[in-house]
Amino acid sequence: MSQRIGILTAGGDSPGLNAAIRGVGKAAQGVHGMQVIGFRDGFRGLVENRAIELAGGVLSGILTVGGTILGTSRDKPHKMRVGGKTQDMTEVIVENYQANHLDALVCLGGGGTQKNALVLKEKGLNVITMPKTIDNDVGLTDVTFGFDTALGIATDAIDRLHSTAHSHHRIVVVEVMGHRAGWLALGAGIAGGADVILLPEMPYSLEKVAAAITDRVKRGKNFSIVAVAEGAMSHEDALIVRAIEERIVAAEAAGDRKARKQAKLELKEIEAGAGDHTLHLARQLEEMTGLESRPTILGHLQRGGTPSAADRLLATRLGTACAEFIAEREFGVMVAARGESAVPVALEEVAGNKKLVPPDHPWVESAQHVGVCLGF
Repeated sequence: MSQRIGILTAGGDSPGLNAAIRGVGKAAQGVHGMQVIGFRDGFRGLVENRAIELAGGVLSGILTVGGTILGTSRDKPHKMRVGGKTQDMTEVIVENYQANHLDALVCLGGGGTQKNALVLKEKGLNVITMPKTIDNDVGLTDVTFGFDTALGIATDAIDRLHSTAHSHHRIVVVEVMGHRAGWLALGAGIAGGADVILLPEMPYSLEKVAAAITDRVKRGKNFSIVAVAEGAMSHEDALIVRAIEERIVAAEAAGDRKARKQAKLELKEIEAGAGDHTLHLARQLEEMTGLESRPTILGHLQRGGTPSAADRLLATRLGTACAEFIAEREFGVMVAARGESAVPVALEEVAGNKKLVPPDHPWVESAQHVGVCLGF
């Protein structure tokens, strides 16, 4: 009998998801003679057994379409809200996997999806994943699909903001997505000619940022573009976050669930206030430099629309490789991009492995060499 595989998309939507679904599905059916079904809305759809056949014309015409034809959600198999309660639904997933006579389950997603897929692997399912996120922060892969498209959108936004910043002699503070990883802000900032780039990995000094902008004014440049990742923070705020994280570790070691929960809530509140941080930063820079300052938050604009040619190519390449790995019964792995090749990487190595911007990365050095202020 031919192999039967299931596909789901989880986490935030991202350009290239449909190209990846198409790549897996067409290669699985056309080359390997497999049957392919999709589950709607991520792991929740698998729990609720909402499946559709990905055959016939379903995969036609989706290569250039943004989002995901399967829908998505951020539900976790082992912590899912069902009937007003948070429950472990992994056994239900195992039952539905078996009821659908699946030989493999393909999970398309970012860092959280890699962790969730590992949970299912440990339950005995044949799982294989593909790295998707505009943040480009999944470890052990050169790049994730969705990043190139978002990079182009963010760069275009910064390009467009240059004219209004120049015309009105303003500081424009552009918030780019990226809670923990600053790849998008760094890449778009460099490509868009930002004067200041602030990243989550490198706490900044507000005084140094203001001094860099003031120095530009002295040199006759009465405007500045500040590209800031949503998770960027000052040295002072970084110390507060570090103290909270240390409390979480201590509470976990002591088995103090109440203290751990309280500390996590405090951390969540700080992350939820990222947009307010950008507004506050704009006001502070206006007061310190004397230049009118305006914040612009790009938000979900960066995740939408038609995927770039690079993302379509990457998603198709990884998708067809995924079908090949399934045919070879290579399970419990993520399909990673390495150069022009696709390689299997064990989920145990990927799960929890977040790729952050290192201080000595070539992009960081290039930014510094062209005179960009990074806040330190």
